[in-house]
Amino acid sequence: MQLISIVVPCYNEQESLPLFYKRVEQIMTEFNRHRDQFQWEYWFVNDGSSDESLKQMQYLHAANPEGVHYVNFSRNFGKEAALLAGLKAAQGDLVAVMDVDLQDPPELLPTMIETLIETDYDVVATKRSDRTGEPWLRSKLSQAFYHVINHISQVQIVPGARDYRLMRRQVVQAIIDMPEYNRFSKGIFSWVGFKTKYLSFHHQDRVAGKTHWSMRQLLDYSLEGIMDYSEVPLAIASWLGGLSFVGAILGMLWIVFRALLFGNPTAGWPSLVAIILMLGGLQLLCLGILGKYVGRIYLETKHRPQYLIKEQR
Repeated sequence: MQLISIVVPCYNEQESLPLFYKRVEQIMTEFNRHRDQFQWEYWFVNDGSSDESLKQMQYLHAANPEGVHYVNFSRNFGKEAALLAGLKAAQGDLVAVMDVDLQDPPELLPTMIETLIETDYDVVATKRSDRTGEPWLRSKLSQAFYHVINHISQVQIVPGARDYRLMRRQVVQAIIDMPEYNRFSKGIFSWVGFKTKYLSFHHQDRVAGKTHWSMRQLLDYSLEGIMDYSEVPLAIASWLGGLSFVGAILGMLWIVFRALLFGNPTAGWPSLVAIILMLGGLQLLCLGILGKYVGRIYLETKHRPQYLIKEQR
């Protein structure tokens, strides 16, 4: 009898929770009807929700205390922290990570389970084959992100990859053992390696509620991923500094050459101000890039916990 753990980070998902649980229960019960070789448990992680998400988790736990568990954070720590807490709490031989809004189709779970028990794959992951219904700008920025990070990083992330995946215990332990405070799950999943098979599915709309990811949050998350797995931004800052230096030398040579040939007429101040502002802007840009990396080092050296648990059942 194998145990399957289903880890579900939640933030203000009171409407989605009962719908998610009902649908997954139907699919898993039907899948196990003629097998009777699997048990499954849920680990819902309440990431500081301000709605009734925790009460929904408590209700589900009371109805099925052996199969439904929850972790309640002391405040909102973010999805990455919720994902880590769920993985640490899960006890299953196989561990699935899913979104509660049903944009990750639970109908793929039987195929994912069969793949792991019948093959030597360590992970069955998923990716979206299209972005139908997603805003045009968000879709283009997402494509640009995958293009950039796969060109500047040694870690390759499959375009359209989701956090939705089923992993063997060895893979889960490898992810938990990575101690960094700043976590980017898509990069971590790729970095740990292991033999992975990807399943494609069409874009699914949320079953209830609205997305909690704003455009700014997605951009910040993308920048975090790039800085976590690439030093190229630092190299760009160095190159900008070098090019500015070379440009200044060429400019000085041109001034000397012009003075020797045509005299030294008084030049207008607007061009001088423009050059000063340009060089000052480049310096601030390079300092900003360096500061981002230093800030991340600062957070790592504090050794703060990624989250604090108020209640776990």
